[in-house]
Amino acid sequence: MSTAPALIPGSVFDAALDAAYETHRRFRHGAFAEACPTCHVPAGELCLARRSVHAARRRAHRAHTERPRIPLLTALAR
Repeated sequence: MSTAPALIPGSVFDAALDAAYETHRRFRHGAFAEACPTCHVPAGELCLARRSVHAARRRAHRAHTERPRIPLLTALAR
């Protein structure tokens, strides 16, 4: 049994990942909407680590986008 990643050369995946990161960077989507506290690049810039987004940057993005948790009964009463 063979898997698809084994059939496709690594350069195809590298190009796809680069394109996805570039699109996210350009439009400041996801973690690229936040400045990176690890490598200190501003929002909208790629992290200095190649093909990687630092975990601290992802955590900062999640902290800003996380919706407040409302208990179920409170939500149903509205």
